[in-house]
Amino acid sequence: MTLKYTLLKQDGEARLGELETTHGKIQTPIFMPVGTQATVKSMTPEELNQVGSQIILSNTYHLYMRPGHKLVAEAGGLHKFMHWDKPILTDSGGFQVFSLAKLRDIGEDGVIFRSHIDGSKHFFTPEKVMEIEQDLGADIAMAFDVCSPYPAPREQVVAALEKTTRWAARCKAVHTREDQALFGIIQGGLFNDLRKRSAEELLPMDFPGYGIGGLSVGEPKPLMYDCLDHLMPIMPKDKPRYLMGVGSPDCLVEGVARGVDMFDCVLPTRIARNGTVFTRQGKLVVRNAEYARDFRPMEEGCDCYACRNFSRAYIRHLIKTNEILGLRLTTIHNLHFLLHLMQDIRDNIAAGTFARFYKDFFAEWHE
Repeated sequence: MTLKYTLLKQDGEARLGELETTHGKIQTPIFMPVGTQATVKSMTPEELNQVGSQIILSNTYHLYMRPGHKLVAEAGGLHKFMHWDKPILTDSGGFQVFSLAKLRDIGEDGVIFRSHIDGSKHFFTPEKVMEIEQDLGADIAMAFDVCSPYPAPREQVVAALEKTTRWAARCKAVHTREDQALFGIIQGGLFNDLRKRSAEELLPMDFPGYGIGGLSVGEPKPLMYDCLDHLMPIMPKDKPRYLMGVGSPDCLVEGVARGVDMFDCVLPTRIARNGTVFTRQGKLVVRNAEYARDFRPMEEGCDCYACRNFSRAYIRHLIKTNEILGLRLTTIHNLHFLLHLMQDIRDNIAAGTFARFYKDFFAEWHE
């Protein structure tokens, strides 16, 4: 068994589903914490379980750079290497190659680039990326794609789309690991006709799931939502839909409302390390001076470990004195917040009350 998706219920466009993988079942819609280098920053696997993580994401580009995919394979694969027994998804590294790598040259065969670490020269082809991802051994691997920046002229987006289609076919041709599912990635920038074209070229390849790439790269949120509004009606109903790189609470709710099943983003852990946390009312910058004598939890009513035991004043003190515990506590809270937000969403879809949930959420939430 590689992957099986079951649509359990639909409430409007919002979908309640179950995704069965080699390392267990996932209830969707779901947010995936990002463990870029085989670790979700500052969190142990046991803590990830405690906050409700069902699946995490790791990064192909970074693990290729350090410690190397062959070493991970020698260790028994990513699950054993990082002591995580639930599902893992690996991205293809495409976004990192195009955003981090120096002196990159995109050709038909692949991408020649220089490492962001030491400037060493490397060559990623679809075939090479499949070798890396199969060695890493995640439950879900992503095809190697070309991500267009924002803004980008139409001709650049067309070229990226066409290459993404050809590379998807090459990835599928060499992907042989039977306990790993390979997802295709739909590109097309903010051009609705190009998104439709990308989907129509990839859907006949019959991938078990599809990522939606090239969004949340700097465009205004309403443009992303409009893109999803046009794309979702042509997406297959019997396969998971993964909106890549999206993790703001409002975007998660809006994405689910349009039929998205899976999300990932570094946002909750990144802003946590800067002293910012999510609440149902919006973001709270706990490192600010106004919280120096605030002995309330970061969020009233939150039952995460941090909010049950520590005050804003204490956590601010830890952050201001550069104590590691401070950023660990804000990270625990942010991941708990998003994962429990997704649980609330699933409960409301199951109850047929998602529309009311949506209205109530945005009555409280402020950017």
